[in-house]
Amino acid sequence: MVVYTDEINLSTKGEVDIIDVTSEVEKIVNKSGVSNGVAVVFCVGSTCAVTTVEYEPGLKKDIPEALERLFPKNINYHHEETWHDGNGHSHVRASFMKPDLTIPIVNGKLTLGTWQQIVFLELDVRKRNRKVIVQVLGE
Repeated sequence: MVVYTDEINLSTKGEVDIIDVTSEVEKIVNKSGVSNGVAVVFCVGSTCAVTTVEYEPGLKKDIPEALERLFPKNINYHHEETWHDGNGHSHVRASFMKPDLTIPIVNGKLTLGTWQQIVFLELDVRKRNRKVIVQVLGE
């Protein structure tokens, strides 16, 4: 079994920056030489997430609006009592969205749907430099 690890470095614009990382993940899968297995995509940090979405302008507006409806910024978060950094909602959003994603690899290709892209979501209130780890396992 092959285990290959690489990373994607991102500079985000702040809350809620959505970045398509599909092509970078595909390049890492190609470099790994794995034909059949899985790619694990993991964002390092407690205020970010990765998921799949149809990366188009409408959904780039819908996702932040949905997050605001589900986890509004303007309510009390106990995290603020500890750190006073204005990002309690960011931590809650990230814990529900999750920091990882696993994609099957078949015949050397990620098994994504036609309109399905891998995206990184910045959920913190500030611009950040982020690291996404991609680990490919298989044969």
